[in-house]
Amino acid sequence: MWYEKITQIFKLRDLRNKILFVLGVFVVFRIMANIPIPGINAENIKSFFGQFQMFGLLNMFTGGALDNLSLVMLGLGPYITATIIFQLLTMIFPQLNKIYKEEGEAGKQKFNQYCRIATIPLAALQGYAMLALFQRQGVISDLTPTILITSIITITAGSLFLMWLGEIISEKGIGNGVSLLIFAGIIAGFPSSIQQLAIQIQTAGSAQIPNVIMFFAMAIAIIAGVVLVNEARRNIPVSYAKRVRGQKMYGGVSTYLPLNINPAGVIPIIFAMSILLVPSMVAGFLGGAGGQVGVIAKNISDFLGNTWINGGLYFALVVLFTYFYTAVTFDPKAISQNLQKMGGFVPGIRPGESTANFMYFILNRVLLIGALFLGLIAVLPSIVQGITNIQQFSFLVGGTSLLIVVSVVLETLRQIKSQLQMREYETF
Repeated sequence: MWYEKITQIFKLRDLRNKILFVLGVFVVFRIMANIPIPGINAENIKSFFGQFQMFGLLNMFTGGALDNLSLVMLGLGPYITATIIFQLLTMIFPQLNKIYKEEGEAGKQKFNQYCRIATIPLAALQGYAMLALFQRQGVISDLTPTILITSIITITAGSLFLMWLGEIISEKGIGNGVSLLIFAGIIAGFPSSIQQLAIQIQTAGSAQIPNVIMFFAMAIAIIAGVVLVNEARRNIPVSYAKRVRGQKMYGGVSTYLPLNINPAGVIPIIFAMSILLVPSMVAGFLGGAGGQVGVIAKNISDFLGNTWINGGLYFALVVLFTYFYTAVTFDPKAISQNLQKMGGFVPGIRPGESTANFMYFILNRVLLIGALFLGLIAVLPSIVQGITNIQQFSFLVGGTSLLIVVSVVLETLRQIKSQLQMREYETF
């Protein structure tokens, strides 16, 4: 039973210490997320984040650290950006690709070191851009050069400290540290959302209760669907020919190659959201300008502000980027070559190019389901909020946040289960 598993977790000293260590790091993260930098105009913060949706989304991922303009206001964004940049650079520079894929653990450590070094200028650049933007919008009072430099150094140090915390969790705790910190940031606003919902129910009276019940029923169904698709695999059967080396025989076994229904993860939603929100944000900044520029900016803002147009473009971009990102990161030709080198083959398919074509055939059909699923998840928050008129708990009904929360929970449970099984084998 599930309660027996929980009891077993806290009976094992090593596993209990790892979980308590992760919880302790979460506490440190939340304390830093509530220590603001100096010179903030608190009255203008809420109106600014309510006006620009992109900053509201970034604030959710940092657990309110950006809204508070805290020491860790950038969260893990610079480190994640550096990692994505270097992963894309592996497709351009063969030497970097060799370090990442062919030099084993030492190569991955060197690659991670490059990402850490690149995080420093990225954090400084993003920190300066954020401070300059907030100053123009009146969120921060006038910054002297000394305070500006000090704030940039502080914000950069905060991002590096979070990066270090994430790596410490990966080394000494349970699960991926970076993912767990993002997860902690997303769910950090859960108590305040409950409070806001309670106030909304008190204001609207009993008429709001059916909408609340409908909202959570839809949320449970959506989460179940996300878990189902996230765990779904299309298994391609693979057999290995028998080989004799010395007096031993190798191979002669059958296994399978799993293809995820959603191989791109949350990356397509992030790309699509960035492309869609940047024009609307720029149009919002220029909307008050006079002349032809102001007219064009207002027309663009009105066009992108239409719910149906915005939702349709969002859905189409997510589907498009799902195919694009999968084409960049998944290479059936390289997989078929590796299978051929190891003596593996797909039953009924000739090794080499025929196997690669077969994998392309399967991938394109599986990817259609994954792309449509991601597109639907991306627009579901707007649909559910329109039906139920509940703005809180948006991460429960779709979007990037729901995919991250579900993926982190499933991966962490998987690692805890493997730790328990390992202890059972040692006892046996």
